[in-house]
Amino acid sequence: MRVPHLKRNIPTTFAATTGGRTRNWMWLAIGVVLVIVTGVAALTFAAPKSRSAADSQTGAGAQIGGDLHTVFFDAGKLYVGGHDAVVTSTDGGQHLRPIASLAGADAMGWAASGSSLLVGGHPGLFRSVDEGTTFTKVAAPVSDVHSLGGEGTVIYLGSPQAGLFASADGGHTWELRNARQGQSFMGTILVDPKNPSHAFAPDMATGLMRTVDGGRTWRPTGGPVGAMAVAWNPADHRQLVVIGMTGAATSSNDGATWQPFSVPAGTSAVTFGSRSTLLAGVLRDQRAVIYASRDQGKTWSEADKSAPPTDG
Repeated sequence: MRVPHLKRNIPTTFAATTGGRTRNWMWLAIGVVLVIVTGVAALTFAAPKSRSAADSQTGAGAQIGGDLHTVFFDAGKLYVGGHDAVVTSTDGGQHLRPIASLAGADAMGWAASGSSLLVGGHPGLFRSVDEGTTFTKVAAPVSDVHSLGGEGTVIYLGSPQAGLFASADGGHTWELRNARQGQSFMGTILVDPKNPSHAFAPDMATGLMRTVDGGRTWRPTGGPVGAMAVAWNPADHRQLVVIGMTGAATSSNDGATWQPFSVPAGTSAVTFGSRSTLLAGVLRDQRAVIYASRDQGKTWSEADKSAPPTDG
């Protein structure tokens, strides 16, 4: 609503040219204008905001800060972790709602453990027991968590401060498994639901790493150098997609061989959503944008827009 321009309504000459009559008319005019302005301002500032407009943003407008670290899908919800904020969506990224309790958490890795959802970042570790609605900071062996992943009660945690930790009780107690490896791990660690001693972790210093002994030793599997994110198809865990500093790659045989893979330009994280839909996170002007592919990466479309250019 436009506020009336005062200059148009107030006489430009304030001199008393015909005695008190002009002055009286002038002050009456000023009073009328002030009443109008006051009324307009009251209407403008008293109008209630729509809750959906205030609390959610479109897929092309979710502010998360200078980095997009992770995208994670669990129990029908998509979570996007950034440097300054974490946002969540129940419609594949079309609308993203900030999680207030994770503001500034710098979310880098996620782990679903029983009825809990854990997210690690800087500073520390946060847990939700209400399906990701709110999070509370909990005790952790380190204050800087760069990677996290879990299955059941088994959770792995990587930190540049101390290496790779593991928990067998859902993150309540921790054991240091490897003081060297794990320091350059990044993002969500994938833990085999059939064998939690088997896991994959993105490593920024090398590429995708694998353990078969509960995190005590790790070996490279190939794929792009400087791995930032890894996802596997819930319908077929042999299918992996890795995002690295040098590009993206996919494997259909549990990491034995790799082929180049096309993702939206600027993709820094991927995850599989419902019905094997592949979701990619892109940072655009410090805002999270989600793209989806339903044909194994052959084509991509923005959550509510046309297909973007691709890398690879």
